Amino acid sequence: MLRPFNTADLPRIAELWLETNVRAHDFVPESYWRGNLDAVREMLPEATIFVWEENRVIAGFIGLSDSYIAGIFVDATHQSRGVGRRLLDYVKVEHDKLVLRVYRKNVRARAFYKREGFVEVSESVDEATGEVEVMMEWERG
Repeated sequence: MLRPFNTADLPRIAELWLETNVRAHDFVPESYWRGNLDAVREMLPEATIFVWEENRVIAGFIGLSDSYIAGIFVDATHQSRGVGRRLLDYVKVEHDKLVLRVYRKNVRARAFYKREGFVEVSESVDEATGEVEVMMEWERG
């Protein structure tokens, strides 16, 4: 079931953010993600967040700031089961254009976004990690 975020979700959302980032970005030291967790906890309520819930457990979420997708995070046990696609399809309904950044080395995420109609438009270096990020865009059309 897809639903809007509420403040009671914050502990699970933060936990999912950390677990997913550590697992998906083994090329970035885990200490980087752990060191940013408190700041993320503070920023999450300011974003537009939708969660995917199964059996009253949050299996994934998508966070946005206007048309920028800050991330899609899906629990490992629910990946490759359509959760990320459902979250993305939901926000596509409300937007004519969406943008995001993904690490070049995150091949799985880049492939997912390409399957969902995103195209790579530019690259830059994330100064915090030294890793190359790819800017991707989707436009209705």
